[in-house]
Amino acid sequence: MEKLGIGIIGCGNISTSYLRLAPLFKGLEVRAVADISMEAATARAAEFNTRAQSVDDLLANPDLDIVINLTIPEAHYPITKRILEAGKHAYSEKPLVLTLAQGVELRDLAKSKGLSVGCAPDTFLGGAHQQARAIVDSGEIGTITTGNAAIQGHGPESWHPSPDFFYQPGAGPIMDMGPYYFANLINLLGPVKRVGALTSSAEAKRPIGSGPRQGQLIDVNTPSNIQALLEFHSGATISFSASWDVWHHKRNHFELYGTKGTLYVPDPNFFGGTVEVAKPGGQAEVVAPWDHPFLVVNQNHNGRELANYRTAGLADMAVAHLTGREHRCSLDRTLHGVDIMTSILKSGETGEFVTLTTTCTRPQALGIEEARALLA
Repeated sequence: MEKLGIGIIGCGNISTSYLRLAPLFKGLEVRAVADISMEAATARAAEFNTRAQSVDDLLANPDLDIVINLTIPEAHYPITKRILEAGKHAYSEKPLVLTLAQGVELRDLAKSKGLSVGCAPDTFLGGAHQQARAIVDSGEIGTITTGNAAIQGHGPESWHPSPDFFYQPGAGPIMDMGPYYFANLINLLGPVKRVGALTSSAEAKRPIGSGPRQGQLIDVNTPSNIQALLEFHSGATISFSASWDVWHHKRNHFELYGTKGTLYVPDPNFFGGTVEVAKPGGQAEVVAPWDHPFLVVNQNHNGRELANYRTAGLADMAVAHLTGREHRCSLDRTLHGVDIMTSILKSGETGEFVTLTTTCTRPQALGIEEARALLA
């Protein structure tokens, strides 16, 4: 199969995952990296035997077809816009943009130039989540009527040495972690019709817990506690809780309640995990893992065995471009996710339900053979 030339803008920690995992997939060849710091780009290029360029030179590089945007969230919109203006397809880390208006502008720009835009997260393509999708599609648990999803913890300031940006507009638990959950909810249930929410923050300032700035207080300028209700076009209603004001809890990440049973979905931040089903009158039972390639453990992270297939969404986008089909991590689905998140925050400010202005389709399921076909 023909390979598309890949460039990367942003050589921080996340870039190592893309550079390490891209060779697993068909249709991808990383040919250059760039960063606002040429020193960072040079170091990353040497580590992975590729070429370091300035951002301007990378965007002008004729050997590149797709450019991955791995910059900080507030730079996602302007950098993706520059990628499209350079005539190249764009794939961004989450979130795609910080406002719906920015996303609509990118959509219109991409359409006018005949270019594709994709965006992480792609964890919903993982073997566990696609097995959950297969269970939903089979009708085994009936029609999903309700459910809940939860992001619970006490924030990243305990471990991150410079956590300031996590508590600024465009971040917080809803914009930082929400994309994983909403991408998977769209995968499982389709688009959202309207949302309502209550938002708050337990503290106006938070102390940094580690690193050279330990003990320094940072400002909290975005809600750290969000309690939302989502109504889907399917008729399902989902309770969604995202809070960094929680010291301890016993909640599951994801539960869906159907007319014939309950589906327990693992953490959507990861590709693998355990899927469970409970039928009427019975207990929750672990579903035997199916033979999905994106369930295979390929990484040991701090002693934890993980299946990590980041770049699967990029590979799917590349193959879709080469074969003329729609890619699963599409701009429309990503834009709908942004609409969900920003509408939740708007509802928290106004105290009123917000009807979404975007919609999308469910992505095509990625079964065992479809996933294998993406691998080199």
